[in-house]
Amino acid sequence: MKIYTRTGDHGETALFSGGRVPKYHLRIEAVGTVDEINSTLGLAHSLNPGDALRPILESVQRTLFVVGAQMATPDRDKLAVDPIEGRDIVQLETWIDQLEETLPPLTQFILPGGTAAASALHQARSVCRRAERILTRIHSELPDPPPGEPLVYLNRLSDLLFVMARTANLQAEQSDRIWEGRRSKK
Repeated sequence: MKIYTRTGDHGETALFSGGRVPKYHLRIEAVGTVDEINSTLGLAHSLNPGDALRPILESVQRTLFVVGAQMATPDRDKLAVDPIEGRDIVQLETWIDQLEETLPPLTQFILPGGTAAASALHQARSVCRRAERILTRIHSELPDPPPGEPLVYLNRLSDLLFVMARTANLQAEQSDRIWEGRRSKK
């Protein structure tokens, strides 16, 4: 099988449930952004985030393929995977709660960064927020939003990625960088 198909050479791509749309379509923007999250998580995984975070990253990466499939399948009856639902969100919340137990309380804003792995996780978090904004547009502008609960999943995933970034820093004995606000001169 060849990797190229030439079917997208004129700026269109296929949806999983059939039909073709322009590559700038909101659904394709969402699929691409979810893929970007997944790629950034792959980078974070390669940057030694710590043994506690590796299985979480792998699980999330696998689940993001489901989210992408939901974005590309307007017809729920043609969805070839089980959609993101409550149990997926509960899993994210469980991981958040477990990781937060090990972290010092957050009393100030922190700057994204720290170790390379934490920085990649912060990058994934910001891309996740963009995916969430795109999916919100899909829900408000298209007649057939994705089935299941991918919007809630992405919202909770961005929270998990923030906690994971802090955890990666903690495990590497790297302090979070605190944002020091600016005071207006009066």
